[in-house]
Amino acid sequence: MKLTLQLSLAVILAMMMLLYALVGLIQNKKLFTTAPKDIQAAAVDHPERFHGAHALGWKLVVISILIMICAFLYGGYEGVNRGYTFWQLFFRFLAMLYLWKAFDIICLDWFLLTKSHFFQYFYPETEGCEGYHQFGFNRKGQMIRIAVFPFAAALMAAAALWIGRLTGS
Repeated sequence: MKLTLQLSLAVILAMMMLLYALVGLIQNKKLFTTAPKDIQAAAVDHPERFHGAHALGWKLVVISILIMICAFLYGGYEGVNRGYTFWQLFFRFLAMLYLWKAFDIICLDWFLLTKSHFFQYFYPETEGCEGYHQFGFNRKGQMIRIAVFPFAAALMAAAALWIGRLTGS
């Protein structure tokens, strides 16, 4: 369980780095698709905050995605090596996904969007948008992800066991 929590924390930290890279460094309106519609409409593309900010942002995006992928891969690898059953791997992956989603809803959707002024700092033109007061604006998408996570966890658990059998782990 300790490793599952550590891997979940790695995924969460990678998600925070990804968000900062997209919002703070790259600042491309096309990447702002998960925000409420009025905020998307008000946001404009910004020039680089400093020379090389966009390049640094894209490097951080790649690193963030790799960290997230590696956390799940290592979770499967370590579980297979310890002789985990399908259900043990399934619950590890499910816990990781749900902890990630809880962080997303509580910290990103509620705190960062509605309380912190994080986005307004990088996109001052969005100040005053109603979307900053609409916690739950993406409720349908969040519910779909929450419903899909057990299937994703089962697929990852089955893939880890299958790969483990192929490699003799």
